[in-house]
Amino acid sequence: MVFVIPKFKEIFEGALGNGQELPGFTQFVLGISEMIKDHIVRTMIMFAIVVIAFNIFIRTKIGRRLFDKFKLKMPLLGPVVSKVAISRFTRTLGTLVSSGVPILQALTIVKETSGNVIVGNAVTAVHESVKEGETITAPLEASNIFPPMVISMVDVGEQTGALPEMLMKIADNYDEEVDNAVSAMTSLLEPIMIVFLAVIVGSIVIAMFLPLIKLMETVGDADNGKKEETKSTDK
Repeated sequence: MVFVIPKFKEIFEGALGNGQELPGFTQFVLGISEMIKDHIVRTMIMFAIVVIAFNIFIRTKIGRRLFDKFKLKMPLLGPVVSKVAISRFTRTLGTLVSSGVPILQALTIVKETSGNVIVGNAVTAVHESVKEGETITAPLEASNIFPPMVISMVDVGEQTGALPEMLMKIADNYDEEVDNAVSAMTSLLEPIMIVFLAVIVGSIVIAMFLPLIKLMETVGDADNGKKEETKSTDK
């Protein structure tokens, strides 16, 4: 787009001549090429500014909250991120409780290691609920982050006194689901990239061939015109 395509523009303009315009799709591709070539430094600076501004934004409370919420809700990757967060929460809490750490202290540690503000707020709600002598399941259900199956299993574990074991089972289940989801996404990544590159490269090739087709048609029309003139002269 920076070195090769501009050379084609010079060739096409010299070959067509006579004020003939290039096909619209070819002009579109050439316009993108010129924009990249003429503004590549400005584009890189703007890209760097956007990246820096985004990093500063997500370090603020509002920005971090919005970004973490987006990660949980975004298409395709959102469910995987949510499962990872649930697995981390249940495994960390289960490990700490089974090791004899008091539940309130364990919840504080889980909040600090959650890696997601939304999940951390849910853990804070659980901490306050346990501190007041209430159950763990109520704030988990109110957070709208944890699936009903997780809430039901935690409830059963809390009532039967087997909370650590139930938390570890949930973590194992979600770890397996995450592994399967990542494997499926990885297997789909290669064909998606191939199709994407094929569309990009194919579009550029078509854009470069359209002027050649137009040139061939022009040459053909000119040859037909000469043949007709020759026939009329012979008559």
